[in-house]
Amino acid sequence: MTQLSQRAQSLGTENAFVVLAEVNKLIREGHDIISFCIGQPDFHTPKNIQDAGIKAIQTGKHGYTPSAGIPELRQAAADYFTRTRGVKVDADDVVVGAGAKPFIGYTIQSVTDFGAGDEVIYPVPGFPIYESQIKANGAVGVPLYLREDRNFSFDPQELADKITPRTKLLILNSPQNPTGGILTAQDLEAIADILRKHPQVWVFADEIYGQLVYDGEFKSIAALPGMQERTILSDGCSKTWAMTGWRLGFTANKKLAPYFTNWITNTESCASHITQWAGVEALNGPQDDARHMREVFLSRRNLIVGLLNQVPGVTCKSPGGAFYAWPNVTEACRLTGCADSEVLRKRLLLEAGVAVLADIHFGPRVPGDGQHIRFSYAASDEAIKAGIARMADFIQKNTITAA
Repeated sequence: MTQLSQRAQSLGTENAFVVLAEVNKLIREGHDIISFCIGQPDFHTPKNIQDAGIKAIQTGKHGYTPSAGIPELRQAAADYFTRTRGVKVDADDVVVGAGAKPFIGYTIQSVTDFGAGDEVIYPVPGFPIYESQIKANGAVGVPLYLREDRNFSFDPQELADKITPRTKLLILNSPQNPTGGILTAQDLEAIADILRKHPQVWVFADEIYGQLVYDGEFKSIAALPGMQERTILSDGCSKTWAMTGWRLGFTANKKLAPYFTNWITNTESCASHITQWAGVEALNGPQDDARHMREVFLSRRNLIVGLLNQVPGVTCKSPGGAFYAWPNVTEACRLTGCADSEVLRKRLLLEAGVAVLADIHFGPRVPGDGQHIRFSYAASDEAIKAGIARMADFIQKNTITAA
């Protein structure tokens, strides 16, 4: 009898896509659903970038490229990292892939050995692919809890306590999915001080939302003394330039660049030739549209946080970046008799027509932090107002009164 490998059976998924499929099915059946479940800008890709892609098609950019990417894009990405991270990055240190996501797996595969007990510390709640790739690649995941009373950062002492001689990688994500939390300059200094005592630990800096910071300035740990050499800088075009479906990401690390290139040769061969030329325009061209999208997201953040904090049983901190709100719904669950946030999520979808994600879609719940759900506010003001009104109405109508 044929069997599946443990690796295949242990591979997780990204529940935003699972819930989105459920939402689309309900919509096809005629249900009225307002969706906040997918982290995708609701803007079109800027026209100058579209035009660059069309030009690439028309001028014959149809073939394979070097696995690491076309030289023009590697240079553009190096220049982009240099001006946005405050470090000097060389084009030879940049590797281009079909989105930023594959580099999570490539990094874990490059710095840990399967079944050797190598540990990877990762944020919880966090992007679910971190945990999925850790498990699938035979490493040991060590959750690092992001706490609400720290604005969804973590206690540096907790990080220090979790590092062992087996720790090979620390994953940092700032601004963060799903909470919108950011690592401040003070946070990064404390993390770097700890890591200097543990030279065996690499850092995967997932900075895909780095240009969507609303409170203060974006900071990268790579800019701190001694950190660039051991940091894998990871970014891409999906969020900043509304290019999710184009699939284009890039990383920078001098030592690991040749190994990432080999992984790409073994898997995707190269990123889309056409998309790479669009990426050159995204990085080097006018940034007016990117700045406009950021301003709109900031306005939406203020709108959704204000509205959520008026909903009975809901409190919501203001996220410092990205386009996610992470409200605490512990009291809302109690009021409506929902056992937890996942029950609330399902009822909001089926009874109120509001699609969100629950905290359990992003790892185990943080001990002592209660129940949360995630809203992606990559949606119109009208959708935000209507969706939060439906949620408030659902809670008011379903509040269980004391006997």
